[in-house]
Amino acid sequence: MRNDLLKALLISWSLLFFFPISALAQHDHQRRILVVDGRPGQAIVAEIGGRAYVDIAGLAEITHGSLSFQADRIVLSLPRSSIDSPPPEPPSEPASSLVHGLGLSKDFTRAGIEEIATMREWASTLAYAIQNGYHITDEWAANYREQAAHDLRLASRVASTEADRNALQLLTNEFEAVRDWSNKLVQERKSMDTAKYALSANALRDDPMSQKIVTCGHFLATMFGSGSFEDNPSCH
Repeated sequence: MRNDLLKALLISWSLLFFFPISALAQHDHQRRILVVDGRPGQAIVAEIGGRAYVDIAGLAEITHGSLSFQADRIVLSLPRSSIDSPPPEPPSEPASSLVHGLGLSKDFTRAGIEEIATMREWASTLAYAIQNGYHITDEWAANYREQAAHDLRLASRVASTEADRNALQLLTNEFEAVRDWSNKLVQERKSMDTAKYALSANALRDDPMSQKIVTCGHFLATMFGSGSFEDNPSCH
């Protein structure tokens, strides 16, 4: 039954991957957080024209699946455990002393999740544009950068605990990594040095900067989902 649910999600939401880049660049749609069977992680859900569409890269991350591109098809492969195994039990409530030291405040958690969603939209849209040969400019990338910077400032304003401030540093590191990666790809596009990414579906994914961003983003999503601060080398 769970397999049928995931198939239905793919059929109804995978169209987001084929939306024109200009449509994704608009920020007048609502963004929500998708939860699949209580699994940690998040995917951008956009409401456009009364319908809900999900970022398939985010869905793959939540389900620990992998994407492959075959001519006119996008294939999401799910690990056997995602189909047959029941969802993990939610973690037990930590002791009050641990919550005081490591717990993230609700307002900061909400702002942090919004920032992660904004950065994911920025990175995934840019990657799609590069892989498919779309023309991108500094101004185009700046729209995403400014929105992510705005959401980061909002998260900074509501950081009220030591755990919040520690998590904010990791969130800032991820923003700077996405910004530097975005600048790199825009410059490569200007110099016509992005053909290498179109020749192989894995070329951009295997780029060290890209892998670092994905690893840190997945960790941050899990951390915010748990509500407690943790550290990870991928975010430094």
